[in-house]
Amino acid sequence: MKVRAHVFVSGRVQGVFFRYETYRLASRLGVTGWVRNLPDGRVEAVFEGEKEKVDKMIDFCRRGPSAAIVTDIEVIWEKPRNEFKDFKIKYG
Repeated sequence: MKVRAHVFVSGRVQGVFFRYETYRLASRLGVTGWVRNLPDGRVEAVFEGEKEKVDKMIDFCRRGPSAAIVTDIEVIWEKPRNEFKDFKIKYG
C-alpha cells in the first residue's frame, strides 16, 4: 500500500548531514519526495512510497545521522499524490 508522510524533525538536525543521509536512504529504498532545512532549525521532509519503506524513513528520522540529536518528530499522514519521480534535497 502506498502512503505519504509529511515529517518535521527538531533538535540538532542541521549541519550534521541530515538531508544528505535522508536522501541516500530514500534513494536506496526507492522512496520519493524531498527533504529541506527550515529557517527555524528543523528539517522538513515528504516521503511517498510503500508503507514499509516510508516507515523505515521515519525510523531514520527519529535518530538521524550519528552527529544529530533528535529531540522531537512530528509525522502527518497524507493521501499519496504520486507527484514525485525521485527523491530530492531542496535548498532555500
